[in-house]
Amino acid sequence: MPTVIAFHEVKDTKHWLASPMREKFFGPLGVTGIRKFVDPQKPTRVGVLMEVPDMDALKAAMSTKGAAEAMAHDGVLAETLVILVEP
Repeated sequence: MPTVIAFHEVKDTKHWLASPMREKFFGPLGVTGIRKFVDPQKPTRVGVLMEVPDMDALKAAMSTKGAAEAMAHDGVLAETLVILVEP
């Protein structure tokens, strides 16, 4: 199961940290071990580390309206999203 790191910028770090949206969106995909991180030098830059059982399912899900809605809810600046996958 690959480990994935995703980082991006957000409008409101406190809101992003408190939001249950990650688990609601990624949970049905079987994603586990979601851990949140905040850049101490730039607190609006955040990241998640997670275990992803099916990268194809994740890629497909990230291109849906549901993903866009989840990111909008969490205040994610989608154009800043970078996803790194453990080789």
